[in-house]
Formats: sequence, C-alpha cells, structure tokens
Amino acid sequence: MRSEAAEVLDLYRTMVLVRRFEERVYLLFLEGEIPGTVHQYQGQEAVAVGVCSALGRSDWITSTHRPHGHALAKGVSPRAAMAELYGKETGCCRGRGGSMHLGDPDVGMLPAIAIVGGGNTVVTGLGLAFKLRRSQQVAVCFFGEGAANEGAFHEGLNFAAVQRLPVVFVCENNLYGASTAWDRVSLVPSVAARAGAYGVDGRTVDGMDVLAVRQAAIAAVARARAGEGPTLLECTTYRFVGHSRSDARGYRSREEESEWKQRDPIDRLRAQLLDSGEADESGLETLLREVDEVIEDAVGFARASPDPDPAEVLGEVYV
Repeated sequence: MRSEAAEVLDLYRTMVLVRRFEERVYLLFLEGEIPGTVHQYQGQEAVAVGVCSALGRSDWITSTHRPHGHALAKGVSPRAAMAELYGKETGCCRGRGGSMHLGDPDVGMLPAIAIVGGGNTVVTGLGLAFKLRRSQQVAVCFFGEGAANEGAFHEGLNFAAVQRLPVVFVCENNLYGASTAWDRVSLVPSVAARAGAYGVDGRTVDGMDVLAVRQAAIAAVARARAGEGPTLLECTTYRFVGHSRSDARGYRSREEESEWKQRDPIDRLRAQLLDSGEADESGLETLLREVDEVIEDAVGFARASPDPDPAEVLGEVYV
C-alpha cells in the first residue's frame, strides 16, 4: 500500500503535468501548430486531479469543451492527448475529435461533449448501465456552472436521483459562463443548493484545494458505489485564462484575477509539501524537469505522427 505522502506527491505531479501541458499547448496554438481552437484549464487543476484521484480505472467520466485537464487526470497519456490536438492518427480519438472531444474509453473517459450540459444526461446512461450490471462502477460528470441553467442539468440530476444511480455530478464553478457572471443569471448563489430540490446531497468545496476536493470526492464516490445515489459536488474555482484563446477577459478585473492567483492550487500544495517535510526544493525541481521531459516527448511524438488517411473519413461514422 502506498503512503499518504506518496499519494499527495502524485496529486502535485499530476497538477503540474496539466499546467505545463496547457502552457505548452498555448504556445503551440499561437505558433499555428495546433488547428482549431482550445479552451484551457489553468487554475482549475485541483478539481480534475482531486476528483479523478478518487476513481478507479474502470470508473468513467464525461467531460466538456474544456477537457484537457480531465483527460490527463483520468489517465489519457500526454502523447495521445497531444497527438489528438494536432489532429494526428495516433491521437486518442485518431485525430477525429481535437481539443473539444478528447477521451479514451480504455481509461474510462467518454470522448468529451462540447455541448454545454451535454454530459449531464449522458452520464445517467452510464450510471444506469452500471446499476443494471451491478458492476460497482461509478460515473462522474464534469460541467461548468453555466450548464446548471440548462434543462439537461435538471433532467439528469432528477433521473439519477429517482433511480439512485452511481453518479457524481461535479460542477466546476469558475464564476463565468464564457463572459457572463454567475450572479447575473442565478439568484441562488450556490449551485450545490439546487440539489435539495431533487433529494440529492449537495456540497460546496474549495476547488482551489486539491486535498479538499479529493476528500469530498472520495465520500461522494463511496456513497455512489454503496447504492446511495448521486451527489452534486460544487467546486469553486477560477480559470486563469480566458474562456477560449480569442477571449481578452475584458469582463473581469485584473484585481480579481490577482486575488484568485494567490490561491493557485499548485502553489498551495507545493507550500504544504515543503512545510510538512514530505518534499524538498531539490526534489520538486527534479519533478518539474521530469514533467517537462514528458511534455516535450509528447510534442515530438505528435509532430512525427502521421495524419489520418482522408480515404477513411467516413469510417466509424454512424449513418
């Protein structure tokens, strides 16, 4: 059995991997190497890493148009993820999905659904299948607070509640649905408070604290696995970047951004590791170099990978 200190260091390593992956993707996109657009995850790493650390490989997640962090946290390899962003045949979706549709069934991640709230009903299908099979698997749905005003949010939550499905709904409340502040579209300040209308346990947790997220996720997953039904877990967090690469963030003050960056989940855990003596500066610097090597390897792999064969464009398409 691995020690608690080793597990915490793994959380730190995975958050650093997500952050460095996104920073590299940002530069590659600006340089024109990555096609399409990207919705990045910097700042929200504690949510994906904390939740996915509570799951087994056979558990499944659904994701959103901002899926890179979820993919890496669930176990999609950096090589397969980067190659997918490049649109290459070696990508996790063979280059057919791109940034907004990352996923890999082999690690329990449904290819991401870019429709806002799209995963909130799809996850109930996963949960129902797990219940009928008595497989003890759990399904997790990641979504933003903007999706909480979509009909799919209410339909999915109600169905999962009535059927007592093994589902955990994880709201990443980063305060803005694209450029619209949450308090402009809801008189209820907490997304988790809406759980009560469906007889579901709703909890709000500091989404900038990976240990707090992990603890809440472990409890929610245990409830789901025990047949006690779904949990609505609201993680208050903040994206350090714009909604997408074309977003100049004019709707947010730089003072607000600075305040949230002082709560950077990676910096917070780093300080805890150093203060507790579970890690030292030299060890963490070595970890950072190792992660950078993984990222550079992924970029090299993606660049060298073949493009999909145009003759197979209609392959694996349901018509």
